[in-house]
Amino acid sequence: MFSLIIAPLVYLAVHQTTSASAFYVPVPVVAPAGAPIISPSLISFSIEQDRWPEWVGTTTPNQYFYNLLDNLNILSGSYPWIRIGANSEDHTKYDPSVEYNVDITPAVTPTVPYPEATNITVGPAYYTLAANLPPSTHVWWGVNLGQYNLSSAYYESMAMMSAFASPAITSKGITLDFIEVGNEADLYSSNGARNSSWNPAEYVSEWTQFAGNVSAANNLYSLTNPKLIGGAFANSAYNASGFSPEAIFDLGILDTAPGSLIRTISQHHYSGSFCAGSASALQDLMDKATIRSNLSAFIGDIETVKGYGLDYVFGETNSYACHGAPNVSNTAGAALWALDYSLYAGTIGASRLFFHEGIGYKYNFIQPVTLNTSILDGTPLATPLPPHIQPQYYSAVIAAEAIGRSGNTQMVEISIPDQPYLAGYTFYVDGALERAILINSESYISTEAGTPRTELSVSFNFTGPATAGRPSFMDIKRLNITYADDTSGVTWGGQTYETPDGRVSGPVSLETLTAGQAVSIQETEVVMVSFR
Repeated sequence: MFSLIIAPLVYLAVHQTTSASAFYVPVPVVAPAGAPIISPSLISFSIEQDRWPEWVGTTTPNQYFYNLLDNLNILSGSYPWIRIGANSEDHTKYDPSVEYNVDITPAVTPTVPYPEATNITVGPAYYTLAANLPPSTHVWWGVNLGQYNLSSAYYESMAMMSAFASPAITSKGITLDFIEVGNEADLYSSNGARNSSWNPAEYVSEWTQFAGNVSAANNLYSLTNPKLIGGAFANSAYNASGFSPEAIFDLGILDTAPGSLIRTISQHHYSGSFCAGSASALQDLMDKATIRSNLSAFIGDIETVKGYGLDYVFGETNSYACHGAPNVSNTAGAALWALDYSLYAGTIGASRLFFHEGIGYKYNFIQPVTLNTSILDGTPLATPLPPHIQPQYYSAVIAAEAIGRSGNTQMVEISIPDQPYLAGYTFYVDGALERAILINSESYISTEAGTPRTELSVSFNFTGPATAGRPSFMDIKRLNITYADDTSGVTWGGQTYETPDGRVSGPVSLETLTAGQAVSIQETEVVMVSFR
């Protein structure tokens, strides 16, 4: 557990700044009608399943990973959901003679220094390792559709169901909530899993066959949990003619027996690709308008899914596909991107985002084991790098703290149309204004050292019923980043999670202002305002 030592009015500016005149943003003191309730596990994790035992631990839990999940539970009252699958799930087969897993992994390249396995054989103990997760963790697991091996999907699902019925798992309240049949099936025709004529109708037919077999074998129809995940497509056609939720609904997937078990539709999204070894600049990733244009493209899909009474998640997401871009995905600027990206996704109807993680991936929030080669280009490290967080982990911390432990937090985006880099969100507990997050995504990078760091000055214009209480004071907490391209040295309210055990360290540093005062926010900074 961390200790909270409040030290008001302790904030030291690291850089010279240039201030702009204050401007006002509207903030309702009562949650607007229709404001969505935000899950405390909004930021959750997708884990490449080839090296799952290293993440969670074998004979004992991976305490470092456990602690980092527990940090988020302390702040929000809920552990992140864990999805185990991704590309590996369509390269996995079951062999009861294997204890955990045997992987065949391709050669390291400078572009992909930590490649995922192309052949994974798992045994029964592989699934029982879920007992090493924190109590009450919600899990979903993928089974192989891509290799069209019905026996493999059958035995994988039987083994996971048996594991999750074991006392070691049930006694901790860990649940298998969903089974995912196939990963990114819309890419099968391009990755060699199917021929060029592969289409949504064939997908629905094959998914129904495999999911039906899995459901019948495990008697899913009589259970409250688990259910089935639908979709898990890499892209969306945003219409009913290509791979999309609309297409599979129109083709009747929900009318099939296994389709009746679908409770959630998952789609995948990355903001770009590093698969060819090139990526955009850090500012391009952080850009407020780009985040909104990327995600707003899914609004039609989300509305369609919710129209059927189903939940919608981004079941696999992160910055740049193929494990991230060097000196972009692993930087402090990516933490601002992940926070704005996640919160905005929540405002348009996504209940959770599962940020994809693998051993040594550049875009990881968490590096859970010691690394011996560089995540940037695969060259040997002079000194092994112990388990550590990357800056994006702070986005999960901030989101968890902003949403809080109430279980009834609503969130609304603040309208700031005239500021291209400034985003904001307000949080309401039981309908009353509680907190706000401001994100200044203008990048201040190390090559600008010595130049003034720009600053915005924000005042809140409280609106709403005259009978509603107005805040009198504001406590200000800051994500302190020296440069957007830093890969360490970030602090949140003066505290660090860059510790050997992953637990927070240091006293909290806050400023206290009256509610009428302006809040300063410099480029490459996040500010959380707690109203009282």
